[in-house]
Amino acid sequence: MYFHLIGFFVTSAPADRADSLISDLVLTANETLLAKGAPAGKGAKILDWKIVDSKIRVEIESDRYVRAHDAFIRLKKPLAEILGKKYHIGIRGVEIESFVVKFPSENPVKAATIPHVSKIEFESGETSVWMDIGESEIQKRIPDRIITLIEDKITAEEYGGKEEHWSLLWASEEKTILYREDPTTELVKRNWIKHGAARGQWIYGPEATSVFRAFERIVVAEVLDFLGYQEMIFPKLVSWDVWKRSGHAKGVYPEIYYVCPPKTRDPEFWEEVADYYKVTHEIPLDLIREKIDDPIGGLCYAQCPPFWPFLQGKTISDETFPVRVFDRSGTSHRYESGGIHGIERVDEFHRIEIVWMGTPEQVVEESERIQERYRYIFEEILELTWRKAWVTPWFMAQEGLTGTSGSEKVGTIDYESLIPYRDGWLEFQNISVNGDKYPTGFNVKSQSGSELWSGCSGVGLERWASTFFAQKGLDRDGWPSAFREIICELPEGFVFL
Repeated sequence: MYFHLIGFFVTSAPADRADSLISDLVLTANETLLAKGAPAGKGAKILDWKIVDSKIRVEIESDRYVRAHDAFIRLKKPLAEILGKKYHIGIRGVEIESFVVKFPSENPVKAATIPHVSKIEFESGETSVWMDIGESEIQKRIPDRIITLIEDKITAEEYGGKEEHWSLLWASEEKTILYREDPTTELVKRNWIKHGAARGQWIYGPEATSVFRAFERIVVAEVLDFLGYQEMIFPKLVSWDVWKRSGHAKGVYPEIYYVCPPKTRDPEFWEEVADYYKVTHEIPLDLIREKIDDPIGGLCYAQCPPFWPFLQGKTISDETFPVRVFDRSGTSHRYESGGIHGIERVDEFHRIEIVWMGTPEQVVEESERIQERYRYIFEEILELTWRKAWVTPWFMAQEGLTGTSGSEKVGTIDYESLIPYRDGWLEFQNISVNGDKYPTGFNVKSQSGSELWSGCSGVGLERWASTFFAQKGLDRDGWPSAFREIICELPEGFVFL
């Protein structure tokens, strides 16, 4: 990586008299100040400087160790000291004429407008990025965030366009397959489910609901009660502050349902909307847009982030660890665009979210315990054909990143089931060790000061049902005996004439 910056220090008077002092400072800084913290032979270097009226023009190049914009700011204080001490000349501010960063890359970077970036060019295996920045942006670390963003985009391009890293960990034996049709079609035909009024939404009749509740009882008995989890209720409206701290603010925008409050609850303010509907029986969307405020966040997208404000800024006694909690209090919402299919890929879904926190060793051990419980359920109760794979950590995928976390312990395991009617596999369960991402993001500390990690696992009832029905069908008599004992008799649903 290569950095090149041309900037000016704006002085309170021409600094011609300080010419020799500035020259000495430049020579010294190139060997000390601008190399501090970098390996031998690395760092930043002042290529040229000159006095132009009441400005001092400086040209700096660097590698990634002491970046040129940081070197420029490092130079400001010692320069002000030598100018002020002898000549009573102050530095009134800084200006940056040109700042470009060059990255090695195999392909052009696909990027829409990036704040403070004026131009991006690709040539001969190199991407060049021109930035419009000032001292304020440097102090706020804006250039470094842009660099990280471009590096992420380059990594994604060089990864070959794959959405996820995937590595098989284990696969079950193939169980008896009793059904080879799309179960959603049969569910609709039998009146077990019906499309809801909104997109990607289903209404579940008594029969389907009883299957969902049976899944819940299995998870509660065989995982949550077995391992000592406590139930909580997490919010389902998530604010921007939560998503900033959780990392979702980096890339969640195409997939969330936004929540906009009214500008006021005053009935008079809304009277024309109500009157319009009363006369036309049409909803005046344009009028409503004028009367709602900016989005305050969105509906629950990933179920665990809104839990963390409960612990935010707190120090927790060591005897509390590992923390074990779960939530099953409401729906999650994700805009799936053209990917909607049956009950397996929907915009509104039902999930049990399992969250744990403790020392790194406790969190990894807890993940392994939960994995054993899932294996027992899928093998002994549901008798599924399934496999599990190490994949791009879910939190990276939701931030638009690819590959692995870089740690052997931190990451996500996806559970996939065979879907016979399409000769493919469906991700129906996952479990993640998230490292220190959430305790750090929400400033959670332990009494002893030990490092804290967390993990989470989402049990999606629609995905479990899709998996089970796709392999076992809808006829209760063909279901595994262990599951039949749990669900007992199916209720009698609606008969439509």
